[in-house]
Amino acid sequence: MFKIEAAELIVARLPLKFRFETSFGVQTDKVVPLLVLHGEGVQGVSEGTMERAPMYREETITGALALLRDVFLPRVIGQSFANPEALNDALGTFRGNRMARAMVEMAAWDLWARQLGVPLGTLLGGRKDHVEVGVSLGIQPDEAATVDVVRRHVEQGYRRIKLKIRPGWDVQPVRATREAFPDIRLTVDANSAYTLADAGRLRALDAFDLTYIEQPLAWDDLIDHAELQRQLSTPLCLDESVTSAQDARKGLAIRAGGVINVKVARVGGHTEARRVHDVAQAFGVPVWCGGMLESGIGRAHNIHLSTLPNFTLPGDTSSASRYWDTDLINERLEAQDGLMPVPAGAGTGVTLNRAFLDSVSELHEERRR
Repeated sequence: MFKIEAAELIVARLPLKFRFETSFGVQTDKVVPLLVLHGEGVQGVSEGTMERAPMYREETITGALALLRDVFLPRVIGQSFANPEALNDALGTFRGNRMARAMVEMAAWDLWARQLGVPLGTLLGGRKDHVEVGVSLGIQPDEAATVDVVRRHVEQGYRRIKLKIRPGWDVQPVRATREAFPDIRLTVDANSAYTLADAGRLRALDAFDLTYIEQPLAWDDLIDHAELQRQLSTPLCLDESVTSAQDARKGLAIRAGGVINVKVARVGGHTEARRVHDVAQAFGVPVWCGGMLESGIGRAHNIHLSTLPNFTLPGDTSSASRYWDTDLINERLEAQDGLMPVPAGAGTGVTLNRAFLDSVSELHEERRR
């Protein structure tokens, strides 16, 4: 049993160390919403992965903050719960808004694990002390630049290279990369930029021995993905279109893909992420942990989730120093030879760098009953 006594809502802004381009557009900084839950002298922290505009999914930072203030936090502050699953059930009457709900649920998992003195991954059922790490590379100016940035990350030991693609920029960077690196594990991510009319273009990618093509079609589609999968030999990886274990079951039942990217916030938190993991495992389909340019808070949650046994493909939990000169946590989350150590200690194993956080925060509110 644990009790939530108070909460903090914080919004920080971090400049990225590089220009990150996808089919959605270009990012040069990251707005990071944080939730801190307090109880019995311990705090649990989570990170929201919604964005300023509804590009990846329909949620936004402004909308999430309003829901947290007016709906979700009043439901849990001052209340005691047997475990985070019970808290998840208490929020389960509300439809959608899974990323906002995940902030509460994930912070509750961290709080509970810290009160018990147990690593988060252990509570979730994880079995690893290191997880395999891949890297996600944004769209580059040309093929030579693509090969150059891939080379740098291959030399750093990353165990999967993922290239962002979009219509008109797909076969060219993939061909150049595969010719330069014939043996690396290579994937692409389309972020829903294609339609079935592009099936021929996507079929051309079959020639390059990709581990998967990630979310080529609409963000809310499973049916067309199933049709596209029938036309390709490369497995499709479902991302945006899987928001629950039910979505995963339906998508795999109709063979809409052969891999699932599990983003813990997208599915509503660790409880549902574990269910997605279990459904995929029952179908014999591998999962991996996706990233949303998280700070160290979200990155630590992702690492702990990735310790579950069916996370058999390298995730997006690359070194934090790729993204930030200074992180929001005191600990360094750095991969070596493509392996990321699981942070040691209770909960997520990381702590807020409060002094730096204060210097980059745009909002800080305390909420009590």
